[in-house]
Amino acid sequence: MTVNRLRPRRSCLAVPGSNPRFLEKAQGLPADQVFLDLEDACAPLAKPEARHTIVKFLNEGDWTGKTRVVRVNDWTTEWTYRDVVTVVEGAGPNLDCIMLPKVQNAQQVVALDLLLTQIEKTMGFEVGRIGIEAQIENAQGLNNVNEIASASQRIETIIFGPADFMASINMKTLVVGEQPPGYPADAYHYILMKILMAARANDLQAIDGPYLQIRNVDGFREVAGRAAALGFDGKWVLHPGQVDAANEVFSPSQEDYDHAELILDAYEYCTSEAGGKKGSAMLGDEMIDEASRKMALVVAGKGRAAGMRRTSKFEIPEA
Repeated sequence: MTVNRLRPRRSCLAVPGSNPRFLEKAQGLPADQVFLDLEDACAPLAKPEARHTIVKFLNEGDWTGKTRVVRVNDWTTEWTYRDVVTVVEGAGPNLDCIMLPKVQNAQQVVALDLLLTQIEKTMGFEVGRIGIEAQIENAQGLNNVNEIASASQRIETIIFGPADFMASINMKTLVVGEQPPGYPADAYHYILMKILMAARANDLQAIDGPYLQIRNVDGFREVAGRAAALGFDGKWVLHPGQVDAANEVFSPSQEDYDHAELILDAYEYCTSEAGGKKGSAMLGDEMIDEASRKMALVVAGKGRAAGMRRTSKFEIPEA
């Protein structure tokens, strides 16, 4: 079975699973991914009913164009297995991924994989179609992120969970996503790069966590821009006002997208019989080669996934 594990995830919208009004509104927002939350966004007493609310909205809602994800509670709680069983048995065909928070080791991913497989076989669902998103939220999880990223063929993304992570390492700040006072560099650089390397080594996506000052869109853009510059594929959004900003930040500019497509066309031509079977060529004042093609594929792929259209056309150079 072939499953597309590299879905667009520029904007990953968090929606409380216990709030029908928010679940209804989320369907009309232009987020690439929506995750219906049974963990932090649900009070303990609301969790059992929220499972059934989520099943109802997954089955009856219109989530066209969105990746549909449910974040369950982590394995250290008493809610996890019932979250998974209720949601997957009730809405498996209308669910793309399960997000597992506070992942600390590969065994926790394996346990979720086995449970999903049991449910799929029992219910007659396609085995292996539902993906797993693993959220790294403490030092142990980060230390084990390479093993976590390769623990299951179901894994699609590695996600940074900043709030719990900051608490777990005693970081000196209460503003999630902002730099701690007194440190002149980027306090998150090592964390983000380690997650990114683990993701890329296993052909997974890397997603940055939330920015809690939901009305500070400029601040959101700045933080999202740092993650995008490193190579992250997207970021959580907690408010409709952050969705457009995330989609923009994690998409290439029109100029970069056009240039990437031109590089691909030019390289294809120069390596062909008609183009002289050359290993490198000039595109304007720029020399391009196989390495250029690989870099252009990344940018062009992101642009295509974002639905961008070219505004330039490759012209065969005159002899």
